[in-house]
Amino acid sequence: MAFTSSASSAPVVHSRTQIAVVGAGPAGLMLCHLLARAGIESVAVDLRTRREIEHTPRAGILEQRSVDLLADSGVCDRVHREGERHDGIVLAFGGDSHRIDFRHLVGASTRLYPQTDVFADLADARARDGGDVRFGVRDVSVDDLLTHAPVMRFTDADGTRHAVRADFLVGADGSHSLCRRQVPEARRAQFSRTYPCAWFGILTEAPPSSPELVYNHSPRGFALISRRTDSVQRMYFQCDPAEDAAAWSDDRIWAELQARVGANGHRLREGPVTARSVLPFRSFVQEPMHHGRLVLAGDAAHTVPPTGAKGLNLALADARLLAGELERAVAQRDPAPLAAYSERALRGVWRAQYFSYRMTTMLHTPPGATPFDVRRQEAELAALTGSAAGSAYLAEGYTGWPRDR
Repeated sequence: MAFTSSASSAPVVHSRTQIAVVGAGPAGLMLCHLLARAGIESVAVDLRTRREIEHTPRAGILEQRSVDLLADSGVCDRVHREGERHDGIVLAFGGDSHRIDFRHLVGASTRLYPQTDVFADLADARARDGGDVRFGVRDVSVDDLLTHAPVMRFTDADGTRHAVRADFLVGADGSHSLCRRQVPEARRAQFSRTYPCAWFGILTEAPPSSPELVYNHSPRGFALISRRTDSVQRMYFQCDPAEDAAAWSDDRIWAELQARVGANGHRLREGPVTARSVLPFRSFVQEPMHHGRLVLAGDAAHTVPPTGAKGLNLALADARLLAGELERAVAQRDPAPLAAYSERALRGVWRAQYFSYRMTTMLHTPPGATPFDVRRQEAELAALTGSAAGSAYLAEGYTGWPRDR
């Protein structure tokens, strides 16, 4: 139900829904999709246009449970048709390569499926199912979080002002979240770490250089041999967070990548570089992940460095878990289940933080590293790859721990 008020110079359309969601990325859209399957209404908004989100290059390694969530919930089966199954990764160090066989070690696999494709699938599913998703909005704010009817305000793409009252509000609005800042400082704890390194990422028009991802450790710094399609590849190498991507020519990029992977016997297939960017690393967690009738999900509550391939998977896991707790909260007309969501989600978040931290510090050469530091990292990698238990731990962490959240 909606009605219009004109108390100010521009009229405001007032409406009511059960769940109002700030942020229409993978976490927000998956949550709305799961809520709709449970018969719960939602309205989701995002500052970005759909085109902006779809054309922002984002890699994606999906754990099996993320693949299952997309397919089994009825989003679509494209992840099975087009997602490339990876049964292992390669750790290259000390002049040699060592394969971690996921299927053999833990009976699991991952799928290479870009986050932009996950978003497109979810946006299409919400449109198909008649979901209320507004892209390209502005002037978003949330208020009345401790009341029985919190409000989400925004101005639509056509200039119409809205005030949406809801039973519960969800902040799924990314790492620069507006919503998490609405939690009073006395009611929140924030934990963060800024890493002294970043990834210089490129897209290149070239054939694949490896059938699986290669995590390459070298005295010159880390490099990742990744892939996108049969004709477009994604590559990364460690750099300073202040590095200027525009200052790097194609020849300089390829020379640096070849030198790093060549130390361990690899050779890249080169092509034109079509995009380049610098991705700084940061770990962040806000506790708890709820306040009153506001609850956080995805990057709004936590971020991890990309080395462990956990960011997108954590966002989807949050959506799955939160959907169940919101279903109970709506039925009971009580925010108590939000505390249960926060507690359960944070257990998985901190485990992912540990795994991502370990992968990052084990593979990246720290600034000012001595020969001792490099050899110690090589010893750690050798201990993992030379032990069935160590390899199984890495395989289980990479493909996703048994579901307990």
